[in-house]
Amino acid sequence: MPKHILHSPKIAPPSGVFSQATMVDSPRRLVFVSGMTSRDATGAVVHVGDIEAQTRQVLKNLKAVLAEAGATLDDVVKVTVFVRDIGDFRAIHEVRRAYFPKDPPASSMVEVSRLVDERMLIEIEAIAALDR
Repeated sequence: MPKHILHSPKIAPPSGVFSQATMVDSPRRLVFVSGMTSRDATGAVVHVGDIEAQTRQVLKNLKAVLAEAGATLDDVVKVTVFVRDIGDFRAIHEVRRAYFPKDPPASSMVEVSRLVDERMLIEIEAIAALDR
């Protein structure tokens, strides 16, 4: 799926593992992934209290859902990240770097007061674009 990474020299480069913007040419098949959290296959919340491990679990879950559409993390053009503590920014991006090593998606990160389960530290939703 050809996605184009956009970067304006008129603004500072991203401070983490994301692109300023990504562009895809239509028509494409779009996949909108609901917020993924740190739940295992049984639905149990895992890695309580460990932001890095929860981030890995979330990205593993995201990868599994994308595979159902024939997509990969390389097809992700936008993520929205909800975190309980914005101070975890660096730790989260260290994990993201392993999952998005090249041409990372556009991204927003927002600190929230609570997620659906108080043991969850992070939730990520995504949009992927791929060839038909």
